[in-house]
Amino acid sequence: MFPPKALASLAAILFTASTSASPALEGIGKDDWPWWRGPNHNGIASSGQKPPVRWTEEQNIVWKAPIPGRGHASPTIVGERIYLPTADESTQTQSVLCLERATGKLIWRSDLHQGSFNKERQKHATWASPSVACDGQRLFVNLYNRDAIHTYALDLNGKPIWETKVTDFVSHQGYGASPVIHRSLVLVTADTKAPGGGAFAGLDRKTGKVVWKINRPELPNYPSPVVFHLDGRDQMIVTGCDLISSFDPMTGKKLWEFPGATTECVVTAVTDGTRVFTGGGYPKNHTMAMRADGSGKVDWINKQRVYVPSMIVKDGHLFAVADQGFTICWDSATGEEKWKERLGGQFFASPTMVNDVIYATSVSGATHVFRAVPEGFERLAKNQLGDQVYASPVICGGRIYLRVARQGDSREEFLYCIGN
Repeated sequence: MFPPKALASLAAILFTASTSASPALEGIGKDDWPWWRGPNHNGIASSGQKPPVRWTEEQNIVWKAPIPGRGHASPTIVGERIYLPTADESTQTQSVLCLERATGKLIWRSDLHQGSFNKERQKHATWASPSVACDGQRLFVNLYNRDAIHTYALDLNGKPIWETKVTDFVSHQGYGASPVIHRSLVLVTADTKAPGGGAFAGLDRKTGKVVWKINRPELPNYPSPVVFHLDGRDQMIVTGCDLISSFDPMTGKKLWEFPGATTECVVTAVTDGTRVFTGGGYPKNHTMAMRADGSGKVDWINKQRVYVPSMIVKDGHLFAVADQGFTICWDSATGEEKWKERLGGQFFASPTMVNDVIYATSVSGATHVFRAVPEGFERLAKNQLGDQVYASPVICGGRIYLRVARQGDSREEFLYCIGN
């Protein structure tokens, strides 16, 4: 007989294997965070790490690096380098920065576009909100400029390789969808209220050539796509525009699509291997669980507003941080609420989990650390850094990387490396 902890570890390994649709990429290590929401696209860091649960400006700070400009993108970490998009609004310049992982020292800066910042941005948006995706050889980033969404590819030294216009775009509340790497493609989503609607596309990673492209409803929507292996096949899941949709990531063919989501969503979907979980916040609030088998069956739905922060699934339970400062645990199969606790503040960053510990950072810079267990809310710590945080914490190599802003006389951004 296996001891309970061994069985839980085995179940976690089998669940990850059954849902992860991205084959191993050369140059991507187990301690890397190569794209939005981490190695398995679910906000969960590789197990066995022991990052600190407590820190201050003076305690457990390995280094602190100034970040020019403004952006809400979370860091991407591969090997000994960190990649981070940023935008200088005064010069209307969009760039990708490369920092040394050990020290935070700037290695290179690649300016990808200058000018044509369209209109004044919404107060919670930036011109550098999507995170970089790295396939071990190239970097990919989506940027909004010139009234359109463009995907850029760079080599690991910051040299531009290609640029592809995905679709015309009219901003409603900004743009923040991060690219997803799947086999030979980079997948991009851009829903918009522009005449004719937006588009989803699969681009060739090497050349930027459009392999497939599909039109979308004429509605604003914000999620990043995600690819999971569900019901015996790879599925690209996107929610919003009043729909929950599944596509073949290699062809763009619609596998299934059902009404049920609200018009505007931000959260990236997660799964327990059977169900897809999504949340929305306009024009109605909802959190729901739909079967991933194409049956359209909704196992449960509630009116909790989980609009911006993406959720986490662990051992048959769904953990969420609601925008207005509550954290909740549901049974993933039934939707039964196990517990609900007020954290306080407003949340736009998505929580990150390592082992059974969740790190959730509020807009005001408070990171709440608590157990991902169904028995009850168990707070471990609350840590304050800076005055404003929109980027999600990244955990890899036993360290936490957090993009923080200080408001003072003039706004400044920093990337912190937090470690024991």
